[in-house]
Amino acid sequence: MKSFALVALCAAIAPVFGNIVPRQTKGKLPAVTVKGNAFFAGSNRFYVRGVAYQPGGAADAKDPLLDLPSLRRDVENFKSLGINTIRVYTIDNSKNHDEGMKLLDDAGIYLALDANTPKYSLNRENLATLRRSYNDVYLQNVFATVDAFADYSNLLLFFSGNEVINERNNTNAAPFIKAVTRDMKQYIANRKGRVIPVGYSAADVAENIEAQALYFNCGTDDERSDFFAFNDYSWCDPSSFQISGWDKKVETYKDYSKPIFLSEFGCITNTREWGEIASLYHTNMTSVYSGGLAYEYTVEPNGYGIVEINNGKIETNADFDRLKAAYAKTKNPTGNGGFKENGRASQCPSESDEWEVEGTALPALPSRAQKYMTEGAGTGPGLSGAGSHFAGQASEGTATAGSGQATRTPNGSAASGTSNGTGAAPSVDIPIRAVGMVAASVLFGAVLLF
Repeated sequence: MKSFALVALCAAIAPVFGNIVPRQTKGKLPAVTVKGNAFFAGSNRFYVRGVAYQPGGAADAKDPLLDLPSLRRDVENFKSLGINTIRVYTIDNSKNHDEGMKLLDDAGIYLALDANTPKYSLNRENLATLRRSYNDVYLQNVFATVDAFADYSNLLLFFSGNEVINERNNTNAAPFIKAVTRDMKQYIANRKGRVIPVGYSAADVAENIEAQALYFNCGTDDERSDFFAFNDYSWCDPSSFQISGWDKKVETYKDYSKPIFLSEFGCITNTREWGEIASLYHTNMTSVYSGGLAYEYTVEPNGYGIVEINNGKIETNADFDRLKAAYAKTKNPTGNGGFKENGRASQCPSESDEWEVEGTALPALPSRAQKYMTEGAGTGPGLSGAGSHFAGQASEGTATAGSGQATRTPNGSAASGTSNGTGAAPSVDIPIRAVGMVAASVLFGAVLLF
């Protein structure tokens, strides 16, 4: 009888424990989350201090996190630079990344990861190719990348796109980029148990960069980006906060309610003294900006790199030394850097010659992709896949506003309430203290029975 009662007590508590989403286990670094217009690691403001890392260049389309001997070598340079983040543009989502991510985690390095690859991306050639390339095969690849990296606590964020809009006259790509952002956020909310910020890396196109920032932060919470990043090469040494125009950009975005950071920076018109580092992490900017990523690690044909690879050996150059010195002498501000905890969605930009987007409607999730939200994406095609530009089933209509909210919790139950506005899954963790109280009650009851 006593045994039966104990079993009954255990059965009573089982549903409580069954609803707990396992906490992050892969990695020692604290997961970074969005709070107001800033990133935080725990209670500490987090500033992106890093470099773009794609040895061989984007066209080579190799996964640098799988080349472990080279990664071990490069991690030593990352530590020497004093950075906390690398950006990787191309990975193989069919492979396991435990070893590479652990190397980064042990070195205190976070990963900012692009969810697209050259063959699995939006095709911006024209409106027809944009519509055709937003399809279920493409989204399966994107979601598989989320699955491959979501369990690493040093996965900082996902980029839903990079410079898809790169001219004044191809802003018609914006609704498709925003739809991908919405879909990634919903997939994470449905299937993952932690906050993973999702946002866009924009080209700094003078005619429409402000409209891009507003557009990706307007509308319902489910479709708003969790941050806005752009590739900014407007500071060309010798320069200053005022000469570069960065003072005006801070003024432009002073009321922006999401984190802003530079997903690439580092003009090479003249010798790079990296003078922008001192401004980027100064309180003149940190109330609006959250750091940035220097472009780039290896010297490629474009001439931007800070290290050269010769016969498999790495040699740092003068750019590396100057960047290292600039980071070393520039500390983060004390306290919270003047961030704004509360804000509101932006007003969507009006259609114009420089912003050829009519209204705020987004394409609906392709019907064949809906199953991924409940069943998962499965194994990714990796870098050897056939590609997605003209594959699968495209979107068949227009989405209803708010349709990207979570439809389930990671443990499989139906979602309740609405999005928390950060683009991440609302946590369904039960506080440890509450769990302890329940467990203690069970144990106490069991003692009484015996």
